[in-house]
Amino acid sequence: MPKIKTHRGAAKRFKKTATGKIRGWHAFHSHILGKKTAKRKRNLRKSTIIHESDAVRISRLLPY
Repeated sequence: MPKIKTHRGAAKRFKKTATGKIRGWHAFHSHILGKKTAKRKRNLRKSTIIHESDAVRISRLLPY
């Protein structure tokens, strides 16, 4: 069987953790930031663990 290609767009946006979970970044932090509180923007800077239902689809794009 041929090797499975990694989806390059997904590889730039998501990383696998050591335990196999998918790490990504929060949305809503690129523009229209004036109305958002400093606390909210500070928390959006951090990475987050992707929900299990979405992680199944993303893990198919990141086979290795």
